[in-house]
Amino acid sequence: MIVSREKVPGVVIAGLRGGSGKTIISLGITAAWKARNITVAPFKKGPDYIDAGWLSRAAGRPCYNLDTYLCAQSVVQDSYLTHSQSCDVAMVEGNRGLFDGIDIEGTTSTSELAKLLDLPVVLVLDCTKSTRTMAAVLMGCMRFDPDINICGVILNRLAGKRHEGKVRANIERFCNIPVLGALPKLKQEDFPERHMGLVTSEEHGESDASLTRARQVAVDNIDLDKLFQIVTSVKGQGMLHVDNPGQESESVLQINTLMDKNPLFDSAPVTIGVVRDSAFQFYYPDNIEALEDLGAQIKFISPLSQSEIPEVDAIYMGGGFPETHATQLSANQAFRDSLKALSRKGLPIYAECGGLIFLGESICLDDIVYPMTGILPLRFGLSKRPQGHGYTEVEVVNDNPFYTKGEVLRGHEFRYSKVTSIDYEDAAMAFKMIRGKGILEKKDGFFKDNTFGTYTHIHALGSTSWASSLIAKARLFKASR
Repeated sequence: MIVSREKVPGVVIAGLRGGSGKTIISLGITAAWKARNITVAPFKKGPDYIDAGWLSRAAGRPCYNLDTYLCAQSVVQDSYLTHSQSCDVAMVEGNRGLFDGIDIEGTTSTSELAKLLDLPVVLVLDCTKSTRTMAAVLMGCMRFDPDINICGVILNRLAGKRHEGKVRANIERFCNIPVLGALPKLKQEDFPERHMGLVTSEEHGESDASLTRARQVAVDNIDLDKLFQIVTSVKGQGMLHVDNPGQESESVLQINTLMDKNPLFDSAPVTIGVVRDSAFQFYYPDNIEALEDLGAQIKFISPLSQSEIPEVDAIYMGGGFPETHATQLSANQAFRDSLKALSRKGLPIYAECGGLIFLGESICLDDIVYPMTGILPLRFGLSKRPQGHGYTEVEVVNDNPFYTKGEVLRGHEFRYSKVTSIDYEDAAMAFKMIRGKGILEKKDGFFKDNTFGTYTHIHALGSTSWASSLIAKARLFKASR
């Protein structure tokens, strides 16, 4: 059923490629608007956690990921509409180049998301060593897909006023597109990069100061009033036509089915321990909210600051950078031993990527071996190049604690860690990789008892069985105590 819903005005900040500067520009605009008492709803296109974390900090509210590979298009539309309610404007940061997707049709690209949400695009142009050519590039983008509404451009990495004048004159003459801002080259130390993205806001030593600098850059170099006026007056900003996704009812139906099948199933609220600190911080807000919507109480715990694990009915461990905290994690033997003991008692534990590393026996960094929990017989090392990067698709091929055989799930993986040794049988790997690398030999989803570790990150609104399954396991564990 297609319904029409009122839509908050928004803008997509896009670039010609990854690394063009759209993240810092998105942050600066968001922080500057917020300072003017404009309520900004932040979104990140794609599965990225790090940019989303920075945008959340800049806006002072959760940033939600919009990803048409992980979730149905109607779910993405509903997420935008739901999470921008009561806001003045939405900021959607794109990823990669404007038209870059998973196939020749541009599926999952930033441009397709802009069309799906009927939002205008502001294109960030990296003008390094280029002048008139930028007008040609912009004209090519305009003609490549005339359905994309490029409402303005922001020039980036300019060498000076003379450089800016040449680029601006050519764009305004040949493209008839307003230049909304012009930024000089910025210093790297304000936003240092690790791997392929910004350092997380939790780890950055001066994250608030960096956001202040980004805000000032936007104030000094972008016409924020004109940008806001254009974005909020673009034709088509009023309504969005969306299919009713019905995701909540589907999860509730799964819970009710599990209750009917198992007489021990306790419908009382359960407590889910979420391991979150600077080592483990990669969580979609939707995943936490999906657990809460099904009646879970969330209790945050940290192996960096706690020696004991409070009473919980299940544990969810997200990804992050345990390798940068290996000394602290290995030193906290009390926490490691406690988690292992709980795992052996059957406590449901679900871990992704960095969490998977913590479930293993050790990680070796610069020839130093740091012990982890030893719950799963895995040993890890770290590579200088990505060992898994991109979207994944998995088929559930073995019975396991959390998924039903035959399910096909979509997710993503991004890691520099690698498995250096492993003891396993095929039956202990739940997933066969249709797309992606997994733990090894196109297998993923390693489990033992009720503990499950995977390199594949899932999104709860796309993999709807995940939240209900974790809640079901938690209730059964609570009833068995």
